[in-house]
Parts: sequence; structure tokens; C-alpha cells
Amino acid sequence: MAGRISLGARREITAAVVDRYRSAGRADKGRILDELCAVTGWHRKHAVRAVATQVSISPEVRRQRRPTYGPTIRDALVALWEASDRICGKRLKVMVPTLLTIAGEAWPA
Repeated sequence: MAGRISLGARREITAAVVDRYRSAGRADKGRILDELCAVTGWHRKHAVRAVATQVSISPEVRRQRRPTYGPTIRDALVALWEASDRICGKRLKVMVPTLLTIAGEAWPA
């Protein structure tokens, strides 16, 4: 049956499945993809990509990560990062205590 479906029909089927896919849970999404693969003859990865291009997440729906640090701490970290010649975070973490003691000596009390 998969060989007889036109490209337009596959697009229509994909568009019809998108709403169900968007509101489904993880297990249901797997079943929906299995059905889509059986009807269209697509490989599973192609079906995932086809549905994903149809499902667009608006900026209001996306969850945004809350800032870890406030603006004052962030400014201090940027200053330490600049003072260490923009070293990577892994090494900066080790250097922060040393940089703070040096910065404490440099600042007049």
C-alpha cells in the first residue's frame, strides 16, 4: 500500500497526525509514528523528521531556563573570567579562589 500513496497524500496524512502527535504522551507518540510508517512506507527517522518540521513550538510555549546567577554575581564572574584571559569554565572554577584573594589585595579597604 505504501508504494501507491502520492506525495501530496503523504503530506496530508502527516498534517493530520501532527495534532495527535503534539498532544500525545511518550508511549503514544511511538504508536503514532509506527502507524505513520506503516501507512506511508517511510523509515521511522524520516517520519520523526516529517512530524517535527510540522510541529513548531512557539516562543511562548518553550520553557526557558531560569538564570543561575543574578546580575551582580554574573558581572563579578565576567570580570574574573576576563582577568584570567577568558579561560575555560573548568579551569576558571579552580582559579576563582586565587583570583578572589588577588582581587581582595588589589582593592583598597
